[in-house]
Amino acid sequence: MADRGDIANTSKADVKASTPQVYSIAAHRGFVDALVAGLVPRYRDDEFGLARLTLLLPSTRAQRLVSEAFIRHAGAEGHSGMLMPRMAVIGDLDLDEALGTLLDPLGAPDIPRAVDPTRRWLALARILTEEMGERAPKGATALRLARELAATMDRLLVEEIGPEELMGERVLALVNEVSEHWRLALRDFAGVQVRWLSQLEEWQAVDAATRRNALFRHAGREWRKNPPKTPIIAAGVTSAAPALASLLRVISELPQGAVILPDLDLSMSDAVWQELGPAGAPTEPASDPISRADAVTHPQYHLKLLLNRMGVARAEVQPWHRKGMSAARPERSHAISALFLPPKASRAWVELPAEKRRMSGVRIMQSAAPEEEAQAVAVLVREALEEPERRVAVVTPDRALARRVVQHLRRWEIEADDSAGRPLSQSAAGRVVLLCAELLAQGSAPVPLMALAMHPLVSAEMKRGEWLSCARLVERELRGPRPKGGLEPVSQLVAELAKKTPRLADWWAQFSAALEPLFTLDKKTTLDALLGALAVCGEALCGERLWAREDGRALARFFEDLRYHAAEAGTLIDIADSEIVLRDAMEQIAVRPPYGGHGRVAIYGLLESRLSRADLVICAGLNEGIWPPRGSVDALLAPPVLRALGVPGSDFRIGLSAHDLAGALGAPDVVLSRAARDEAGPTIPSRFLLRVQALIGEQLDRHTEKRAVELARALAEPVDASERYERPAMRPKPDQRDVPLAVTALDRLRGDPYQFYAQSILGLRVLDGLDADPSAAWQGEVAHLILERWHEVRRDDPKARLAPIMDVVMEEKNAHPLMRGLWEPRLLAALEWIENTVSSDSERQVIAWEKKGHMHVDGVRVHGRADRIDRLADGTLAIVDYKTGKPPSSAMVEQGFALQLGLLGMIARTSGFGDASGEPSVFEYWSLARAKSSADGPEFGYVETPLKTGGKRSGLPPEEFLPKTEEHLHDAITRWIKGDEPFTAKLNPDFGGYADYDQLMRLEEWLPRLAEEDEA
Repeated sequence: MADRGDIANTSKADVKASTPQVYSIAAHRGFVDALVAGLVPRYRDDEFGLARLTLLLPSTRAQRLVSEAFIRHAGAEGHSGMLMPRMAVIGDLDLDEALGTLLDPLGAPDIPRAVDPTRRWLALARILTEEMGERAPKGATALRLARELAATMDRLLVEEIGPEELMGERVLALVNEVSEHWRLALRDFAGVQVRWLSQLEEWQAVDAATRRNALFRHAGREWRKNPPKTPIIAAGVTSAAPALASLLRVISELPQGAVILPDLDLSMSDAVWQELGPAGAPTEPASDPISRADAVTHPQYHLKLLLNRMGVARAEVQPWHRKGMSAARPERSHAISALFLPPKASRAWVELPAEKRRMSGVRIMQSAAPEEEAQAVAVLVREALEEPERRVAVVTPDRALARRVVQHLRRWEIEADDSAGRPLSQSAAGRVVLLCAELLAQGSAPVPLMALAMHPLVSAEMKRGEWLSCARLVERELRGPRPKGGLEPVSQLVAELAKKTPRLADWWAQFSAALEPLFTLDKKTTLDALLGALAVCGEALCGERLWAREDGRALARFFEDLRYHAAEAGTLIDIADSEIVLRDAMEQIAVRPPYGGHGRVAIYGLLESRLSRADLVICAGLNEGIWPPRGSVDALLAPPVLRALGVPGSDFRIGLSAHDLAGALGAPDVVLSRAARDEAGPTIPSRFLLRVQALIGEQLDRHTEKRAVELARALAEPVDASERYERPAMRPKPDQRDVPLAVTALDRLRGDPYQFYAQSILGLRVLDGLDADPSAAWQGEVAHLILERWHEVRRDDPKARLAPIMDVVMEEKNAHPLMRGLWEPRLLAALEWIENTVSSDSERQVIAWEKKGHMHVDGVRVHGRADRIDRLADGTLAIVDYKTGKPPSSAMVEQGFALQLGLLGMIARTSGFGDASGEPSVFEYWSLARAKSSADGPEFGYVETPLKTGGKRSGLPPEEFLPKTEEHLHDAITRWIKGDEPFTAKLNPDFGGYADYDQLMRLEEWLPRLAEEDEA
């Protein structure tokens, strides 16, 4: 900066006669380090250090980065200490009041206080609902729309657009060009604005954005009238808000003031600069301030908009000639400038000289999936830390990817904090509250109930291990279909379990007592009452652990703020929406750890990465929809309306993310990373990454990072390559083989011996999930229980009906009302068919139902349960089995499977059923499934005989059924139970069976190979 002289020594008269003092630090110089390198020699005082200097910065993150840069500079210069400059934040997007401490001493008593954001949000929800009337959304949707409404209002207020401009000529001219939906939305928005201004007047307050604008304008007037005697520097501020731009103009003209911008491209030609569009300075008075032709997605556009609003020409901006400690080569800035050329100017790439496209130090890395990408990024970080004093920054807008990187770095005991934090809703304390709300909203459904019981913070007054032991016992019994709502079904279940495990009674007493405040709430309650009940419940379950850590303290502040304003606003909420409302509100709060991680590793989001610098910068998640983010349309104002008002549309964010990437590309070493697939399928590379690849051109292979990906894949593989897994063929000892044989297990033994081995010898049973759909086994159990009780009642009352019995059984099973509504009509129709069929058949007498029996064959006990046994007119027996689905076919029986009826017939023939014994002659499946459709609707229930009867052309004749069954039974006992035949997996490929044990047998490891060998 020798061409400008020392800013601190420039006289007031010289400044007034000169151009505004606006500077740009090129991307390759490293903003914060270059800034400090230039400020220290100019403003350091032997007595006061830098204490006389005031720095205006865009964010609290920038404040921290600048502080760290001052410390690095002092260390490099050999200074043991330094008085830091005064720093104030003026550009945070959350519109905080950090600027007030700097400007209020100027004297601004006439500027009203700012309304609290939470109070504003709840009030806007009420006003919006009243304004929209019957069209207003309900519940959580209304609160969500109110939050979007507040964000839109802030966008307009930052641009100093008043409510009256919504009805201005520019907007009214567009009314007939937009759809009815947008016209209604504009009317609602304008109506809400009018009523909101009236509310603010009543409260004697203003919006936070309005107050900030007033403070900016007030400071500008005061500083222009009475320039400060100490230097004021605005550094890194790129917000183009008109009031802030006006203040920056004043600062640039102060005797000891300057504005320093990050990476304003001063090498861009005037023609390219003009191609960006007028950027808020239209050449024709009638044209929109932000036109369709504006290149709002360009990384320099928001800087051009800022300069236009400051009234500063790009030619007046001077380069900052100091560079930082981690500066890259100057050629990098030329390449970055060429990289983001607008569409027309991009034609110059064809003849672009090598020095303008030089990207040495930039590597491109592509991984197969996000998990592999995170592992590869962690490898690069680990490798970089081997070099002393080397700093690494991982920049990504993908929070899930950032969390994966943090976890992978812990492999090497590297603690890296994600500076963007994590939402309160995803923290441990936040999850307790959300699970309580979810439990309330879903009527104590099993999933949230057990998730809450097993949460790491929950143990009430019991020891953690004892608490978990009890919770797991209850969780095991709750598996299956969801019971009806409320705590009563769980209380009944626990009471039964407590007979065998007494400590469960104390566990449930503590758990249910903690949950009691939730279930005393009305279905529609006030938000503050809901929060109070949740706080009481959470503290009863967790004690002081709920509030002890940083997430608990954030949760306490959240509760205190929201309860206070909700009580004031009288906000009503349906408890069914409680979890959604709280989740939406908690998503807005970021929880950050109170202490940092590794001193040389930083993980940033895009907002946090601005102005940061490291020796190695890894830009991860470079896919469309992530970087840049997906464009969104404002819910209340149509894009043409926003343009007519002079507000940049959603594409403006693409330009900001492009500028973030341009800043990151200025580091000495850069890795641009993406994953080819994500959870949804193939991904599209970021448009920014495609530009980098196109600019590099034929040298792309030299800029490809492959080693980190290979190392990541190697880390995911076993250390020693395991031998291939062969088809299981288990050979248990003779005493292990000698097990009873159920009539339903012969099919598994012959078709898939491994299934029999796992179930009958190892004793493994598949567990239903919590809140699972009603399985065939559960449906069959319920249907059999109903029919069993009906037969018992019918013995004394032949006219007994099934419907009342079904209602009693469903109540006993605590069946959920939704499931009953969906399944009961079909079940009742099938049961009534059984009722009518049995009652109308006078030639058959039901002599047994749910009858257990057994026989011994070759020294093996064969046992089973007959659903029903009928005595026919000729004295023989009919063996009946109820099915809730499709019964086995004749073809299966002919192939030697589905022999259950035959085995039951053998037991009956050998007097295994006691009084219900005899010679069987009829074997039937009575299915409760749909039979056919008629004019009156579908009919349920039919009889199927799995033998060659009537007009069937295939199957076993009835007289051969029992001999064949006996033959197959002897064969199976001889080979597997009493013999030494291995229990081979999938011995008979035609046997369907169940897939319960496929993972245990590692089916997919050997079945494809076996199929290939069979084909060969």
